[in-house]
Amino acid sequence: MGILNTLLRAVTWWNGATLNTLMYTARKGTKVGEDEQGNAFYTNADGKRWVIFNGEAEATRVSPDWHGWLHYTFDDLPSEKPLPHKAWEKSHIENLTGTALAYAPPGSIRQAHPAERKDYEAWSPE
Repeated sequence: MGILNTLLRAVTWWNGATLNTLMYTARKGTKVGEDEQGNAFYTNADGKRWVIFNGEAEATRVSPDWHGWLHYTFDDLPSEKPLPHKAWEKSHIENLTGTALAYAPPGSIRQAHPAERKDYEAWSPE
């Protein structure tokens, strides 16, 4: 399984970092932290910031704290100076669109048992 994962990472961008990004990171990157999902965050001497995803490269897997750091909203690392959080804030979750866990409103055909509609009659030609 290890060889298959290595081959997948070498030829696809969505299974982690590309080979070129990994080589650039090894040469010029300095690891500055890691989030709870295992994503690693790097910077270089020029001040560039980037993330190497642990698994699928999905932008919504970056927490709001690290997102702010990546986009230069603030300079302090979330691992050193976490953002203050309110008691009512929910934990960060990734974008679930397109997955089985995506929100389906009442009456949606994606529901296991769609609601029965009684507010219209189907049209049929004579």
